[in-house]
Amino acid sequence: YVADQSNHLIRKIVISTGVVTTLAGSSSGSTDATGTSASFNGPAGITTDGTNLYVADLSNHRIRKIFISTSAVTTVAGTGSTGSANGTGTSASFYNPIGITTDGTNLYVADSKFNFIRKIVISTGVVTTVAGTGSSGSANGTGTSASFNLPEGITTDGTNLYVADTSNHLIRKIVISTGVVTTVAGTGSSGSANGTGTSANFYIPKGITTDGTNLYVADTYNNLIRKIE
Repeated sequence: YVADQSNHLIRKIVISTGVVTTLAGSSSGSTDATGTSASFNGPAGITTDGTNLYVADLSNHRIRKIFISTSAVTTVAGTGSTGSANGTGTSASFYNPIGITTDGTNLYVADSKFNFIRKIVISTGVVTTVAGTGSSGSANGTGTSASFNLPEGITTDGTNLYVADTSNHLIRKIVISTGVVTTVAGTGSSGSANGTGTSANFYIPKGITTDGTNLYVADTYNNLIRKIE
């Protein structure tokens, strides 16, 4: 499943055949509906729990859900206006949410412009802030005493969140149970050096995923795919 950002579409690719179809979306908009009657505005991140897709609908400042079997699109959270309010469902607000991942119970969102990592409880729609001061920075710490600079990619192994802290050129870790934020890798300056931990560097890392043992990073401006053991 692909968030086709510039076309405002969610696409499906059948792996065995390579056949591509449009699951949901048409032109830019924010309509909840089914399939191509629904609309998105610059959908960026996408994740799944196997039954639903969850989409970081970046320019709508919303988190959307697509029920895969029917293509029905609904809004999980977000007012549609920029903001940083915690709350339930459409009473909460985001500002350019871009990365999204799930552990099956919660969604975790890289809310890029306010430099927050947010959590959404899937069953209730309750939105809280996991980490970030709301201002750009690179401080390690716990919860809202830690800071990020335009975080984009996010993934989870179920215990930790790993964040591509894009404009800091860092990879950060958040312990889900405590909110403790540390730096996994990167000097904080742009570069392409391999090495261990903070002796290695990146240049605008954006995408990140894990196989449970290693992290894999799309190191954008270096045109590299990096592995962190």
